[in-house]
Amino acid sequence: MMDIVQEARNYAVSELEKYGSPLSLHFEISEKKGVGLAEKLSADITIVSLGVYFMDLKLGEALKKDRLKEHIQMSVEAAKEFFITQPFGENPERKVINCIEAHHGEIPFLCPEAEICANADCYRFLHPKGFFAYLALLGGRGNQFADCFRFAEEKLEEKHRILSLDICKQELEPHYIALKKLIAAAREL
Repeated sequence: MMDIVQEARNYAVSELEKYGSPLSLHFEISEKKGVGLAEKLSADITIVSLGVYFMDLKLGEALKKDRLKEHIQMSVEAAKEFFITQPFGENPERKVINCIEAHHGEIPFLCPEAEICANADCYRFLHPKGFFAYLALLGGRGNQFADCFRFAEEKLEEKHRILSLDICKQELEPHYIALKKLIAAAREL
């Protein structure tokens, strides 16, 4: 039988391939940063990995069905169904659910792993690689340049507000400042 983390990753990748969202690059960014943060902060790598894989599991489907605001609840339900076939234990499952529910900073982190997942998600939009990939995605969806810019800046601000771990703030704050300066300069022309 395959390891639960690999099963969850396969599930997340299949959803990403089916619906085209989140971007595979964004998925890889949050996966790499989540695992790296878990290692540095002595957190449960399995919980963080599962949290990263499930936090936006249903984002693509929600976008396709014009139910974006429901993607977290849809992802929670999918994770619960997954755990029926891949039992993991009540407390660890609760932690993974918290990783999903708390990654937008709207509910409290009940475990360090949830905070790590939320911060790993911030790298998708606060790191230049993720930010520019998001701009490209928005442009590819046929949005006007001004709208792409506005959406990207809103996401930048949203993720900056969620950022809570000192290690991540130290790494991402210079990028945030630089991106804000680039946005301001672009508006001047």
